[in-house]
Amino acid sequence: MVRLKSAYIIKYEKHIKDENGNVKEIYCTYLPESKSGNDTSGIHVKGTIHWVSVKHAIQATVNLYDRLFKVENPDSGEEDFKEHINPDSLRVLPSVFVEPDLKNAKQGEYYQFIRKGYFSLDKDASPGNLIFNRAVTLKDSWSKGQ
Repeated sequence: MVRLKSAYIIKYEKHIKDENGNVKEIYCTYLPESKSGNDTSGIHVKGTIHWVSVKHAIQATVNLYDRLFKVENPDSGEEDFKEHINPDSLRVLPSVFVEPDLKNAKQGEYYQFIRKGYFSLDKDASPGNLIFNRAVTLKDSWSKGQ
């Protein structure tokens, strides 16, 4: 069982796979007494997941920017600073499902993508080609890597 963010606790019942073995459908039941904010079920689940309805979602490109260098001070040693460039300083996710209201996103405003960070609309975005750039992550992984 798991809680859907701002919704109910759901319980897995079964799933159906396609001919290649990929999960095609998942069947769950929900506990009506477990509505977020009014939960009287008494059930505690280990996790809460956020989700976007694919049927209602729109697609966007998401640019995940991270640190340009792998070390705090790339010019502090004998090595060339280019040796410290982070190859993962930009990850592009070309087909992300986002809330449909983001089609109204405006330049200069920031939007929180749950558990991912704050994002802004890219200057090259257009109504049929939404592009969001991560401005700030929600968790700082820098100290963990040090």
